Amino acid sequence: MDEEQDIITLVDDNGDEQLFEVLFTFKSEEFGKSYIILYPAGSGEDEEVEMIAYVFDPEETKEATEGGLTPIEDDAEWAMVEEHLNQYLEEQED
Repeated sequence: MDEEQDIITLVDDNGDEQLFEVLFTFKSEEFGKSYIILYPAGSGEDEEVEMIAYVFDPEETKEATEGGLTPIEDDAEWAMVEEHLNQYLEEQED
């Protein structure tokens, strides 16, 4: 992969750090929010991995080193995010 990947460190409830790469970001006009899709850093291309998604504010997180990601708690938002993820993955297969 030639393009530079964004790496984000997330800290879980136990204080353990995990590195994630940004798959893509998008803005939803319907919900008026931006979303970020992440996957574990260092995953192989053919490896099945769990993707995670958050709400984020691109302006707030541009220079931030902490915070800025908010869990998605609304079922309608999750459905919309899954739709965007599936569309992205289909486009990558072509």
